[in-house]
Amino acid sequence: MKSTVETLSPTRVRLAIEVPFDELKPSLQKAYREIGSQVQIPGFRRGKIPPAVIDQRVGRGAVLNEAVQEAIPQQILAAVREHEVKTLGRPEVEITEFADNEPLKFTAEVDVRPEITIPDLSTIKVEVPALEIGDNEIEEQINGLRERFATLKTVERAAAEGDYVQLDLKATVDGEEVPGGSATNISHEVGSKQLLPGLDEVLVGLEAGAETTFTTQLVGGDYAGRDAEVAVTVRTVKDKQLPEINDEFAQMASEFDTLEELRADLKERLTKVKKVEQIYAARDEALKQLVAAADIPAPEGIVKDEVEGRKQAMTDQLERIGATLEDYLASEEKTEEQIDTELTEAATEGVKIQLLLDTIADAEEIQVSDDEFGHEIVHRAQRAQMQPQQYYDQLVQSGAAAAVFGDVRRGKALANVMEQVEMKDTEGNVLSLDDLRAASEDEHAGHNH
Repeated sequence: MKSTVETLSPTRVRLAIEVPFDELKPSLQKAYREIGSQVQIPGFRRGKIPPAVIDQRVGRGAVLNEAVQEAIPQQILAAVREHEVKTLGRPEVEITEFADNEPLKFTAEVDVRPEITIPDLSTIKVEVPALEIGDNEIEEQINGLRERFATLKTVERAAAEGDYVQLDLKATVDGEEVPGGSATNISHEVGSKQLLPGLDEVLVGLEAGAETTFTTQLVGGDYAGRDAEVAVTVRTVKDKQLPEINDEFAQMASEFDTLEELRADLKERLTKVKKVEQIYAARDEALKQLVAAADIPAPEGIVKDEVEGRKQAMTDQLERIGATLEDYLASEEKTEEQIDTELTEAATEGVKIQLLLDTIADAEEIQVSDDEFGHEIVHRAQRAQMQPQQYYDQLVQSGAAAAVFGDVRRGKALANVMEQVEMKDTEGNVLSLDDLRAASEDEHAGHNH
């Protein structure tokens, strides 16, 4: 094999490869075996068909084609090793010349890792807003608790917004009962718009025992899009009563004896959440500055694959909730081009960060231990609600284990970066990874009891 390498851009090369016909013979023999085991020709046992018969029945061209498809990846690998090319992603192959008993000539264009000069990490200075926790944020938390401990009390008066009512409903179209259009004794919050359009409006002012009818348009079922007449009977009206905010409430809603202690605990929890957010913001800012300082070019092919992957994931997610990309675009008031542009920008930045962290991991000779890799597998398996071994086997089958290994290594490189750059808040407090570790350890401890 002869090969040359031509640099097309800082992130792309073209390999030109020429393979003498003799070197293709092992691939050719394999192709005859493969095809011979798949076809049935009367008079011959499967797998024992002579090449001349396969040429006659299947065609020499098909065999050559199969041999070339098998040989190309091996030849690319050999050329990549010879020229020490750091490839990324899948090569785009074009066969330029090939005939029976002639050399195979082809080109392979592939993205490569650009040469990156790591900026001096100590020169990167990051500043993020100082932590602020307003009293209103703590009150919001208390109100949430209050809602959770609300009680419902039957009242002898007409229903108002915010009350809960027990209802019977019966929908008919042209006097005929709608299948599945009846319900008895269901609880509904007046004004929540959770049930049929038009229902909340007629409920206000009705007392227990009252009946009324209203018209609504049906959305599903055989009668979708038609007007239905709905008869409503109110069984009971209940008033939602919120507990008073005092020490007794604190005892009921938490493990604390006083309201003061409960507020202090809520403040501490909020502080931890915001601290984690603050450090993540500092990390993102540090990476942004580093990527800009290192002036990293993004490989087009990798970005394109990443965009396609992200778009597919987005479409899948929408499908799971029964929506389409069109629905999403309409709700966000965006065009598909705008979404593509956003995805491309995000993917480009993501790819640049990966390249930077890989370069740092190489420079610092960062290793990943079996323990660290195993820890990540367990963590991801929990998120996917699977057994670790089953999750790992799936990774290996899909060929994604190396990518997870790469993620862990980049994570370690990122921790290395965050320990060397200067991160402060606007009040001059120094932020460090230790804060993040402490917060997340408290978080785990909090989940355990």
